[in-house]
Amino acid sequence: MTLSPSRLKDLEKEPKATINGNITISATSKLAGQIVAPFLAKHIPDQYAPLGGMDSSGSPKVKDSNTKYCYRHRPDLKCRRQANEPSMDQLQHELEVLSHADQQAVAHVWSLFSAAPSKQRNLMLQGILTQCCFPQLSYLSDNVRELIRIDFLSALPCELSFRVLCFLDTTSLCKAAQVSRNWRTLADDDVVWHRMCEQHIDRKCTKCGWGLPLLERKRLRASKRQIQLRATGQGLNEWSPNITPLPELADEMRQIDQEVEEGASGPLTTSRNEAKRPFPPTEQTDTDDSYFLPRVQAWKDVYKDRFKVGVNWKYGRYSMKTFKGHSNGVMCLQFDENILATGSYDTTIKIWDIHSGEELRTLRGHSSAVRALQFDDTKLISGSLDCTLKVWNWATGECIKTYAQPDGIIGLHFDSAILAAGSRDGTVKVWEFQDKSTFVLRGHTDWVNAVKVDCVSRTLFSASDDGFVRLWDLDTRACIKIFEGHVGQVQQVVALPPEFEFEQNDHDDHDGASSTTTSSSSQNSITEPAAASPTSDSFGPGFSDSTRRLPPRYILTGALDSTIRLWDTTTTKCLRTYFGHVEGIWALAADTLRFISGAEDRMTKVWDPGPASASARSRAMRDP
Repeated sequence: MTLSPSRLKDLEKEPKATINGNITISATSKLAGQIVAPFLAKHIPDQYAPLGGMDSSGSPKVKDSNTKYCYRHRPDLKCRRQANEPSMDQLQHELEVLSHADQQAVAHVWSLFSAAPSKQRNLMLQGILTQCCFPQLSYLSDNVRELIRIDFLSALPCELSFRVLCFLDTTSLCKAAQVSRNWRTLADDDVVWHRMCEQHIDRKCTKCGWGLPLLERKRLRASKRQIQLRATGQGLNEWSPNITPLPELADEMRQIDQEVEEGASGPLTTSRNEAKRPFPPTEQTDTDDSYFLPRVQAWKDVYKDRFKVGVNWKYGRYSMKTFKGHSNGVMCLQFDENILATGSYDTTIKIWDIHSGEELRTLRGHSSAVRALQFDDTKLISGSLDCTLKVWNWATGECIKTYAQPDGIIGLHFDSAILAAGSRDGTVKVWEFQDKSTFVLRGHTDWVNAVKVDCVSRTLFSASDDGFVRLWDLDTRACIKIFEGHVGQVQQVVALPPEFEFEQNDHDDHDGASSTTTSSSSQNSITEPAAASPTSDSFGPGFSDSTRRLPPRYILTGALDSTIRLWDTTTTKCLRTYFGHVEGIWALAADTLRFISGAEDRMTKVWDPGPASASARSRAMRDP
């Protein structure tokens, strides 16, 4: 193949790096980008020109979407692979040991190949390959393997890279972050890990079956719109348009902002923050407003923290801390991330710092055992066998109000503006703080040990020593459901979240009687189609209004007959019974992923609610 004299003159005029003053080649990647790529774009624009080349009038052509580009030499591609300087230095060193005639011959071959179009290049390579011996072919194989590797994530737009990474599991995603700095930036982005959190947190992943404990739901929903727009390429640059939330999330985000502002200015919230920190904060001289903004945790860190907790739950790993201070038995407690509140037979309520184990304050005022308590950001309500119910500002220790009752309080629960208390006389008293009304629910024949208010549906669950669990309508003040099956005193009732999904298997009863989990863990689980959604007719005339929310679909109960039962509130059917404790169950908690029970056998058990054997799936933590 020969080149025209005019083309050879053009090549001679192009900038070159001089070797020994005689042979000239492109010595650096910068020169390669300045010489080779522009020449190819000028003479073969259909294959290499990013803008389609120039027309006859000298103006740029419109880019053809089907144009084929050279990935390695394309001038406008940020991650193209150009010749690197170490390789060129090595070529120069090897050229120097050759004779002058050989140097000219090698440089001439390189020049011809650089100037040739794609088809001629292929023809040249085919001819060279037919003349290569095995050592040369082996050399080509070793070098080409590295050269043809393409960093496809860097070549793709960010939104497509995010889309690809979202298909990876956690292990693969962490390995991808170790490939390069650019891959780490993409793999650690909130777009990818927000989706991972959505798939696993407070639910079982449809792909791997794993589920992680619940995190703050408000933050997950409030940031979802921002993440979705970034995943589509919007908001990635400082000149991108402002991102506005979805209409259905706008009100919720404003509510969150309002709660943050009120929390920052409210006296009780400030007192609570002081309670969380036993020592006063140091004075801040920095006037930067960012100091006062909430610290936002990256979604990868959120997932990592929740994953550690999930693994600890699964394998029964825990550390134990003992809080000493009461002079008699502890009958009730509640905790959040920082605070623990305990009520005791010694008639006192103590507030503890969970992290340090320090007793922050003691609430005194009851004259008999404290059997129930519940607190939120601003108040604590306690019930005692002294027939009183007290409302406290737990941050300061002040008793705000006292309600006298005809008999001792065994259990209480408040939700929003509704407070309910169960007594030894078998009644449940309800306070409506919005209209300041009170009324009594009668039906149980023995102590009412636990009550649970569902403010959304305006219903209430009560568990009693008479062995029954009742569902009450707070509007009609009537009992609309009775759950019968326990043979011992029912101590706890828990309403399961709406996200909870019951999985049926062949061993579950279908005749309405109590079902038991078998001891054989080798039985295959069969998930049946979900039952028809409950209707308003299932709960009586009080739910004839289509706008009224229905009660929780599933509840969990624990009793002194050593069993835990899962119920369907629509049919009052016991769906499954969990055996494992050898003595009565006194404490019960649950979410969408697991149940936790504490019993008189000094065992705390963590249960998998799935259809496999409960005894095989539970893990026990024994009190030493």
